[in-house]
Amino acid sequence: MNLNEKARSLLTRNQHLLTSVCLSAFLLLVAAFRAPQLFSSSGIGSAIIVLAPLVLASLAVTPIVLAGRGGVDLSVGPLLGFLNVTLVAWLVEYGYSSPTYVIVYLVGIGVLYQIIIATIIIYVRVSPIIVTLSAYLVLTGVNLVILDRPSGVAPEWMFDWGNGATVFSPVFFVLCGMIVLWAIFSRTAFYQQILLTGGEERMAFASGVNTVGARFGAHAVAGVYTAMAALCYTALIGSGDPTQGSTYTLSAITAVVLGGTSLAGGRGGGLGSILGSICIYLISYVLATFNFGTVSGFVTQMSTGVVLVMSLLVNSAISRPAGETK
Repeated sequence: MNLNEKARSLLTRNQHLLTSVCLSAFLLLVAAFRAPQLFSSSGIGSAIIVLAPLVLASLAVTPIVLAGRGGVDLSVGPLLGFLNVTLVAWLVEYGYSSPTYVIVYLVGIGVLYQIIIATIIIYVRVSPIIVTLSAYLVLTGVNLVILDRPSGVAPEWMFDWGNGATVFSPVFFVLCGMIVLWAIFSRTAFYQQILLTGGEERMAFASGVNTVGARFGAHAVAGVYTAMAALCYTALIGSGDPTQGSTYTLSAITAVVLGGTSLAGGRGGGLGSILGSICIYLISYVLATFNFGTVSGFVTQMSTGVVLVMSLLVNSAISRPAGETK
């Protein structure tokens, strides 16, 4: 294979990233003119603190979407919020706030929750959207029962995590560690089984792929990444908040779709979700440099929606010829 063929093959494999790469490059260029402080040490540090929960939440949604059958976790935001409020209201309150207790608790509850959700979807055969939407509503209510308003404090060892004064904060290392873990995971045979299950389940099953195990594994991975998103979110706000965690659901799903991952399953990946999260952050950051007055929040939502629709159209146009050639 010559150099041109290799380049063409690489472009074909990563064509779903085209929209998010171009958009993030454009937004970074605008930010360089409108708010160059973003590129300072403190600016990048603050951006990482804010970005980390969204990046990890989008990576949590990604394997479930890749596994197909219209799988998408609408409850990722409230689950993140549940882990946050229970960490503050239960673990810290009763003195179980050491790093070991906190991480084991968050990962254990996150994975257990996702296994329960996967069991209902796979064996009871209820639509993933119905199951996760129901879970969204239940967890939203439970979070408000546990904490009726933002209160409490994060574990003492996390007090300086949310400063964002430097790039190399503890949140930066958590984020990098989870991205490296994803890079390793995406090179495993199990990840390929998830992609095969989402792309063509019958063919995957006929080829000997354990499709049920692949779906359970996708949900388990989602539980781990949601747990780490909750850890970074707690570091960001430094307390417990029963309401704001839910806002991550739409942002995470938008980031996944913006990154080129197909909601039909089998196509996409973690890199696209990371780029999509960066785009979501940059859209809000760039728009904040303009004065829209009292409607600034609505302008951000409208812009994100327009970008999402346009990216779907572009990704659809890019992938259609490849599908027809096959």
